[in-house]
Amino acid sequence: MSKIAQAFKNKKKCFIPFVTAGDPDLAVTKELILAMAAAGADIIEIGIPFSDPVAEGEVIQRANVRALGAGTTTDKIFAMLAEVRLVTQVPLVFLTYVNPIFMYGAEKFMQKCQQTGVDGVIVPDLPYEEKTELLDCCWAYGIDLISLIAPTSADRIQMIAKEAMGYIYVVSSLGVTGVRSNITTDIGAIVATIRDVTDIPVAVGFGIATPEQAEQMAGLSDGAIVGSAIVKIVEQYGKAAAGPVTEYVEKIIVAVRSAK
Repeated sequence: MSKIAQAFKNKKKCFIPFVTAGDPDLAVTKELILAMAAAGADIIEIGIPFSDPVAEGEVIQRANVRALGAGTTTDKIFAMLAEVRLVTQVPLVFLTYVNPIFMYGAEKFMQKCQQTGVDGVIVPDLPYEEKTELLDCCWAYGIDLISLIAPTSADRIQMIAKEAMGYIYVVSSLGVTGVRSNITTDIGAIVATIRDVTDIPVAVGFGIATPEQAEQMAGLSDGAIVGSAIVKIVEQYGKAAAGPVTEYVEKIIVAVRSAK
């Protein structure tokens, strides 16, 4: 059983935070990953900074600019995560784009993921119809290619869900990432549609910022994903972000664990 599958099996509901690697620098990213893992995060998503992050809102776009400005590269991220793996075995998932993977070399990238202990990858701009270009490399190196499912037709939801790996990332709202005051999508209906064809865990992200939202979304699924709200804290506190992020994450974890 993969570490991702084990995380969902071990917890009634999972909390999955996101940070952008290299924002404000990789030393802080390492500190944040270890702090969130120690606080109880079940899986941690890590964004590889990219100059054209089409799925991400302004908060994470600014984080990408800061990270790239600090000299962050994919090789430096792998080196940092090798250090993380000396301390924690929390499941790690990259969020990146097709271009950086193929520029790096898809097979080399997945091999490095395996060597460094990265358990999965999310590629928002990879169409379902073209995923076989990465899937063979993922299978070869035991990396879960995690599917995104947005509010769309039931036929397409089930088509994607049938072949899902690791967990399914359900997008709570159409558009790019970012904090939202209200999440109006019928998440329960989407999860029910997925459950008709697979028992792969489902986690909900995009727009979750408050403990109440996290509890609600976890109650409708197997877990909650929080990104922009954490990246905003990092933007505010910079190199001193670990304490405020930990405090925030602890509150979210309490809410997620209490979800029915």
